[in-house]
Amino acid sequence: MAKKRPQTKAKRPQTTGGVGAADADGHVPVVGAREPCPCGSGRRYKACHGRAAAHAATELVQRPFEGLPGECDWVALRELVPAATAELPLKDGLPEGVPSVTLATVLPMAWPALRRDDGSVLLGLQNDTASGDISRDLADTLQQALTAAPGTPVQGRRAPAEGPRLQDLLDPEGAFEPVVHSGFEFWVPDPESTTPDVAASLERANAAAVPTVRLTGVDAAYWCETPEKNHLRWVMPHPEERLLDALARLHAAGRSSLGEGTRLVGSFRAHGLTVPVWDLPSTVSAEDVEKPAAEFAERLAAALATDAPLTADERRARGGLTNRQVTLS
Repeated sequence: MAKKRPQTKAKRPQTTGGVGAADADGHVPVVGAREPCPCGSGRRYKACHGRAAAHAATELVQRPFEGLPGECDWVALRELVPAATAELPLKDGLPEGVPSVTLATVLPMAWPALRRDDGSVLLGLQNDTASGDISRDLADTLQQALTAAPGTPVQGRRAPAEGPRLQDLLDPEGAFEPVVHSGFEFWVPDPESTTPDVAASLERANAAAVPTVRLTGVDAAYWCETPEKNHLRWVMPHPEERLLDALARLHAAGRSSLGEGTRLVGSFRAHGLTVPVWDLPSTVSAEDVEKPAAEFAERLAAALATDAPLTADERRARGGLTNRQVTLS
């Protein structure tokens, strides 16, 4: 099925400056497909160095965040959530002079990473990547940021094929606890010293951000508000076929809703995981859906434990749910 990007997450700020030509070692920084190519040719990146990069892309890794603590939340922050941060504990501890490493959905002017003046690191998650392995690209950007001069943004590049992945750098026992923000003010710890470019990028990003809340009673479920209706999008770790069977059992039995006026409308795939989606009335808040979501989780667990063949009604329900699936790259 055709791939498309989600329509309800924040628009990624466009790069407006700070990208140079090829590095001394010949690397051309990665920018947006429609941005001018950093090599100075005057052509768009996708028609210049981006064309070669696309052909040289590594084989797509279907689950780039598999094995990381909070895989479902990694997927949500990559595809669904406009403004969020999460502290990243490193396997070997923080290097001297780096007080913290923080994952951020988006950074000013679409920077892949930023070493702040105080030495702390912000790593952007929603940027385009140069290969088919998001984890390797992010790990390469993180390593660059850890050694960058304070106050320096880090540009993307093609990661070495033998380079580490996030799974090699992050503490496998560390907690992954996203904090969802109403806007992108976390970019600017000192508003007085914000540059005009960053201030303009902040204004654009805040204007595009969709109000989003992470539920507290279940894992990786995110409520969002849109003009006509609200939604709940819930990233689930279960094998896809088994999950779809369980959802179909509940849907056919009339037990797939989250309360009056709510409806399970389908699901989509993102980075190897399945994300069921519910439509909610505009009057239903994130707090309102906490208890129904927890109750649904119990019903889903029971349905997942059932191995009986699907009935005719359940097969029809499953067909309806799968007919509305899309895949996000």
